[in-house]
Amino acid sequence: MAADRIVPNHIAIILDGNGRWAKAKGLPRNAGHVQGAKTVEVICEEAYKMGVQYLTVYAFSTENWNRPKDEVDALMKLLRNYMKNCLKTAEKNNMCVRVIGDKSRLDEDIQKSIAELEEASKNNTGLHFSIAINYGGRDEIRRAVKNIAEKVVKGELSQDDITEDVITRSLDTGDYPDPDLLIRTCNEQRISNFLLWQLAYTEFYFTPVAWPDFNKKELEKAIEAYNHRNRKFGGLKEETT
Repeated sequence: MAADRIVPNHIAIILDGNGRWAKAKGLPRNAGHVQGAKTVEVICEEAYKMGVQYLTVYAFSTENWNRPKDEVDALMKLLRNYMKNCLKTAEKNNMCVRVIGDKSRLDEDIQKSIAELEEASKNNTGLHFSIAINYGGRDEIRRAVKNIAEKVVKGELSQDDITEDVITRSLDTGDYPDPDLLIRTCNEQRISNFLLWQLAYTEFYFTPVAWPDFNKKELEKAIEAYNHRNRKFGGLKEETT
């Protein structure tokens, strides 16, 4: 990557194509999810080496509970294993890890693993890595609005105090900068209820590459495309027309 390229401070990724990748290879869908989890580890490391400070990935949406039970069960098993491995990875790479979304629907042991991971990595100063699990953008905004409303009822906040900043800080990503770049793999071109508030001025990059095949080279392509965008609000290139 050229030395003069601007690297996005925060990249968000919709991890798409695990199932299609597996099907194309004659493998069960879960094999795609397993390979996809390995790709996450690779991209975390490569992104930070390139200078990315924040990385947020869409791992399991609120709608994913509607998938076949055996696939959901396999995903939860994979999540359990991933939480254990991520604890080691976070320590090794000085990575600060957070899980966003409504964790209350997850099994108690998974909630416990998440809490342990977040506590153990909270003071790490490397990549800030967020995993969206049981996450939906509309649900996140609903929870934020409910929290703000409760503060108004209690007299902790007045209606006139409700600013965009107050809403932003009430979201799961409250102390994170908004994403500069959103990447979605496997040729889908929609945001699927992901970071609805935060993506207001984000650049989008869509690629036909399935997530398990996404690698350093593909990440560089996305950042290269980002550098060719004219961004009024992102600090890249001022529009002159």
